[in-house]
Amino acid sequence: MRTALLQSSGHPGHVTENLKALDDAAARAAAAGAELLVTSELFLTGYAIGDDLGRLAEPADGDAADAVAETAARHGLAVAYGYPERAGDTVYNSVQLVAPDGARLANYRKTHLYGCFEHDHFTPGENPVVQAELNGLTVGLMICYDVEFPENVRAHALAGTDLLLVPTAQLHPYQFVAESVVPVRAFESQLYIAYVNRVGPEGAFEFVGLSTLAGPDGVARARAGRGEELLLADVDPVLLAASREDNPYLRDRRPRLYGSLV
Repeated sequence: MRTALLQSSGHPGHVTENLKALDDAAARAAAAGAELLVTSELFLTGYAIGDDLGRLAEPADGDAADAVAETAARHGLAVAYGYPERAGDTVYNSVQLVAPDGARLANYRKTHLYGCFEHDHFTPGENPVVQAELNGLTVGLMICYDVEFPENVRAHALAGTDLLLVPTAQLHPYQFVAESVVPVRAFESQLYIAYVNRVGPEGAFEFVGLSTLAGPDGVARARAGRGEELLLADVDPVLLAASREDNPYLRDRRPRLYGSLV
């Protein structure tokens, strides 16, 4: 499945402009043969926008979700996008996956919030493994800091996730996460990881880019630089099956020894 990674910070604070940017990226991705487009964390609103996160937050079935669904259907590809989700008085840092026909497939709320900024503006989600079926693959959802917990990724592996989508807002000077941690996570849990970052300065933050699609062999199939970029790479189920056959990590686990972890 050809997958497009949209490395961009979009237009912080301007949902309408970000929806236009998403539509443009979807058109370019579809023209290149992509069947899935993945954005960065909080793409629809921007990340470093303070209290505007709460003001711009929408339900999972809100107007912005409808607009994304129209974009997906118009270009015939699935879209996974980051956004602030409002549920009553609660705001979550979320990612939603929309099918090529515009149907909503899955919605995930970030379970591990990073730093005072996120704790001040969001409530953590409680469901660590959210999945959907897409083009014969089991696709899982996660956000940024979540992937830095090996237990999280392993839980997806044990639940059968083939491709883990990780919209992110990775900060300087932690670029080693994109460069090293993400490929290792893909290798140790035998799945693909699409890690899609914001880029450049935004408020008090500096995002490092370096988005990547890492394979189950620990190799980056593609890696972006430090600027805005639409990255394309393929998820190969044949390679995934062969890698899982050769790599014994999941088979050699001894869960009864790990009780002290919890």
